[in-house]
Amino acid sequence: MKRPGDPSAGDDGSPGGWPGDPAKWDVLESRYISRQEWHTVRLERVRLPNGNEIAEYWVSEYRPWVNVVAVTKADELVLVRQYRHGLGAVHLELPAGTTDAGEVDLEAAARRELAEETGYGGGTWSPLITLSANPALQNNLTHTFLAESVEVVGAARLEASEDLRVHLVPVGDLDRLIANGEFVQALHVAPLLWYLHRRVAR
Repeated sequence: MKRPGDPSAGDDGSPGGWPGDPAKWDVLESRYISRQEWHTVRLERVRLPNGNEIAEYWVSEYRPWVNVVAVTKADELVLVRQYRHGLGAVHLELPAGTTDAGEVDLEAAARRELAEETGYGGGTWSPLITLSANPALQNNLTHTFLAESVEVVGAARLEASEDLRVHLVPVGDLDRLIANGEFVQALHVAPLLWYLHRRVAR
């Protein structure tokens, strides 16, 4: 018997079907308004299962994103601080980035981002959680990996647009930092909270 949330229950490739799930929308027309490297937007006319139509529905396309919850042997998180122009502010973040065009090995992309941004690597890697920034308006997912017992493996290799600082933060300080607003990136806070939950469960 299929149970709600069972990963094998979905019939359309999505994880976990639930009884009475809404049907997908029909795409009647679709065209790209912009196809720039960091600004790819398509405009669609869609029909809902109830027959209603939405004449203009905007979807932003991005390649998959990757994050890393990296923990040293001393039980410290490898975090970065960098300026984000959208908010015009600096906060703590996970090492993170986007996949390259055509890249399908998500763990390899995450390992690359960690090494390039912090100089850390090695350790034991496993998938932690996969999330969407905004499933209504974006087509991509963010894949977060847990990297345990990482260590310095070389020098950081920042891109020309990157200016960040690496900080080692005891895992025990994480609750306080989140509560104090040191993190504002929701796609980083959620994996960190899930990581803490899993530690307690263990």
